[in-house]
Amino acid sequence: MEERDVRFVRLWFTDVLGSLKSVAIAPAELEGAFAEGIGFDGSAIEGYARIYESDMVAHPDPATFQLLPWRTQTNTARMFCDIQLPDGSPSFADPRHVLKRALDKASEMGFTFYIHPEIEFFLFKSPVVPGVEPTPLDQGGYFDHTTLGDGTDFRRDAIQMLEQMGISVEFSHHEGAPGQHEIDLRYADALTMADNIMTFRVVMKEVAVNQGIEASFMPKPFTNHPGSGMHTHMSLFEGDTNAFYDASDAYRLSRIGKQFVAGLLHHAPEITAVTNQWVNSYKRLAGGGEAPSYVSWGRNNSTALVRIPMFKPDKASSARIELRSPDSATNPYLTHALALAAGLSGIENEMELPEEVSADVDALTDRERRALGITPLPRNLDDAIREMENSELVAQTLGEHVYDYFLRNKRAEFDAYHRQVTAYELQTMLPRL
Repeated sequence: MEERDVRFVRLWFTDVLGSLKSVAIAPAELEGAFAEGIGFDGSAIEGYARIYESDMVAHPDPATFQLLPWRTQTNTARMFCDIQLPDGSPSFADPRHVLKRALDKASEMGFTFYIHPEIEFFLFKSPVVPGVEPTPLDQGGYFDHTTLGDGTDFRRDAIQMLEQMGISVEFSHHEGAPGQHEIDLRYADALTMADNIMTFRVVMKEVAVNQGIEASFMPKPFTNHPGSGMHTHMSLFEGDTNAFYDASDAYRLSRIGKQFVAGLLHHAPEITAVTNQWVNSYKRLAGGGEAPSYVSWGRNNSTALVRIPMFKPDKASSARIELRSPDSATNPYLTHALALAAGLSGIENEMELPEEVSADVDALTDRERRALGITPLPRNLDDAIREMENSELVAQTLGEHVYDYFLRNKRAEFDAYHRQVTAYELQTMLPRL
């Protein structure tokens, strides 16, 4: 810090819903922060504590130290924090601890869990006015290489900033909807990747503001265009060996890999309230555009919930599975924890993988889907909450506090949404009823 003339250190952590929180300290306070942490009022943080048990302590993780490239006038660094109670025990409300607990279980089984996300988002012309449909920055389409006006250099600048912060990028391109873009991060262990995703969101918004535009991770801002997903590629390693790879299998997928997929499919409805936590998330899942609406798996099937990518079928280190339901507005710590728990449940219980579905699942009739044993994902947040309420796996993985708070918060969100009179109702019913 002295070599880089750092003047401020921002300590980052997230609330239960995945919103980033931050407190800035002077460099002189950092030694004390490492030794004793920084106290704060947990009752003021979404989902952290009740008034009478409010004291909490943020302990910075030195492995996450990075300079913030957009703070050019005054050198500022950041570190992610682990949240503890005053007695030194981990906070039951800390999403980072929820993921660490899930990773500890995987470690006890001999596995390391790796993640590679494809993060989609929208760029809009500024200002974005609440209640008014935003104006996309461009009219580009999938993989278009065009002059996009004000956004021409956006992805280049964003990627340079990510890499300055130690976050490696694999690909970037224009996505299918006007103003929609995708940046894929290079794989990392699940905890590092969750930290990277939180950083990614901040970087996208900072770069956008600097260019006079706005970036949004809202799952589906437009009725007639695809929404923004976060297709999440996953793999388990045993040491340096990819536990998902089997060269003798037609899918190049090992028995462990198949059981992991079976567990994901089995528990998918229960974890959907977390992987898709907003009322708007279900507009994306119901809208097609390669977003899954049903529980199925396949290889070259973009309508499947779980896909087995076959880009490099004979490269052992590349064997992975892709969960396609999460959107880019999820809490990555909780999503990674639940996806891992669901997959490990499949391994522990030796679940059998159902038949692959190669057809367009959305194009099948209800009768055809039933005949194939294909069940739907929750159709809205209310359905997802009901599935989560009956899930022992979700309750155990999240812990009682996070599980309870999350359900109460999402019930309130759906109830408020459910009471709203929408523009659709006013347009279609007011003139004739």
